[in-house]
Amino acid sequence: MSERGNSSLLIRGGHVIDPMSGINAPMDVLLADGVVVHIAPPKKIRGGADATFDARGLVVAPGFIDLHVHLREPGQSYKETIASGTAAAAAGGFTSVCCMPNTAPVVDSAEWVNWLQRPERGAVVNVFPIAAATVDSTGEQLTDFKGLKEAGAVAVTDDGKPILQDQIMRDALRMAAEQDLPVIQHAEDTRLTGHCSMNNGPTAFRLGLRGMPAAAEADIVERDVRLSADTGGRLHVAHVSTADALKAIRRGKRARTRVTSEVTPHHFTLIDESVGEYDSNHKMNPPLRSAADREAIVAALADGTVDAIASDHAPHAIHEKQMEFERAPFGITGLETALGLAITQLHAGRKIPLTRIVELFTAGPARVVELKGRGTLARGSFADLTIFDPKKQWRFEAAKSRSKSRNTPFDGWKLTGKVTAAIVGGRFAYRAD
Repeated sequence: MSERGNSSLLIRGGHVIDPMSGINAPMDVLLADGVVVHIAPPKKIRGGADATFDARGLVVAPGFIDLHVHLREPGQSYKETIASGTAAAAAGGFTSVCCMPNTAPVVDSAEWVNWLQRPERGAVVNVFPIAAATVDSTGEQLTDFKGLKEAGAVAVTDDGKPILQDQIMRDALRMAAEQDLPVIQHAEDTRLTGHCSMNNGPTAFRLGLRGMPAAAEADIVERDVRLSADTGGRLHVAHVSTADALKAIRRGKRARTRVTSEVTPHHFTLIDESVGEYDSNHKMNPPLRSAADREAIVAALADGTVDAIASDHAPHAIHEKQMEFERAPFGITGLETALGLAITQLHAGRKIPLTRIVELFTAGPARVVELKGRGTLARGSFADLTIFDPKKQWRFEAAKSRSKSRNTPFDGWKLTGKVTAAIVGGRFAYRAD
């Protein structure tokens, strides 16, 4: 790396994968003043740059976008802050994150949306707030979608508190359609999952734990796809975990319903048996499902049914996870392991093309929340890039995580595929040692 300034950067010798632009070839990329100025075959870009980066042997991709991140601010900074969470995001190759509103207080007003985006929060990557769909996420009264969008919200959701009332969900989809916002649904019929802490199956039976039935997810997805078709609203199904829910999404897409979806690395990697002997670092919501559900998820990633991989990064303090399994909170961290798990499990393990994996981190999520000028390296787009070594083998050590929390089931895992650099607006947000 050589640097003489910071207004322009030439990335030389890398293999560019940009699914939105249809590029999968060796290319040089020139960035200047926060945008992509030129992309061309090696050594075809004339003139100098203030800095150069040698990307030989590396993949150069549009900046990764995570649609589902819990940054825990306001109100829960002992778990994570916007500064620490975005540092972890950059180390994981994410140049943009969409943060969930289930904070304390809930992000249900333009004022809180603005608060999240202020420079004093210390974000090192782009932060795109997702606001609450109902006031205080109680599922009763819709928030001001127009005002939230004007403040910078890119979607609305009640996330962990799914919208169960049919009329409220119908109204949310209709109102959001007027503002061209997606409604993100955590699909769970909580009337069927009360006091449940893992998937309903043999492992739950062995451990004596109440299990969440797959129907609790699938039934809500079925209803929401139908309401999306009726209203023309944009539905995005968060962290899909069951085969039956994926069938409903696939049917909706075939009928040209405006439905998109995401899955997490832990759901395409682990199954309910991974819980072992009450390991709370394997407790998340939706829970780890059966091996058959995992197979359905991998197939949906490969065939295009799923639009994005999202981490559902959900940090918790150590003392919160060191409780009885049923009392411990749901959620794991995931920003720094997402790419490694995707390449290890999907590319190396399941032979899903690397171009498809890059699409699931870039063009796919950019389309879901319509982040224009992101998810691509087309000329004039934002100078957000992720550079990674797809063959690099490494071990994830939770103790060295940039997150404030350590609640991960992947501590000590050997992974293939390592982030080398994350560039945000033409500047390095992360560079590997």
